[in-house]
Amino acid sequence: MSNSEEKNRLQEFRERRAAQNEKVFDLEHLGIKRFFNMDANTYRDGALDSKTKELLGLVASTVLRCNDCIDYHLEQCAKTGSTKAEIIDAMNVALMVGGSIVIPHLRHAVDTIELLEEEGAFN
Repeated sequence: MSNSEEKNRLQEFRERRAAQNEKVFDLEHLGIKRFFNMDANTYRDGALDSKTKELLGLVASTVLRCNDCIDYHLEQCAKTGSTKAEIIDAMNVALMVGGSIVIPHLRHAVDTIELLEEEGAFN
């Protein structure tokens, strides 16, 4: 495989997440299925639109220092129409709320944003 054909970290994350989710769903546990359904429904348009909710999810994930969650919400932010500037502004809120311990996760987010940019995720 050439360098241009090698999977990047974000592509590997997507594949790993999909495979792991399949294993979780194969457990056929009602409580787990309900939680996943509730999570999906939470980010649908309501009093707040899905774009705003995904930015909130990104902030919460950053403050909680979950890089997988950060990657997921960054992708969703791009899909729901957030601009890079809006995402960076939201990350600033996360940094303010979470403090300096968030900085390594901010670095991770910036790397992910660059990968999404390479894919043309932002207009």
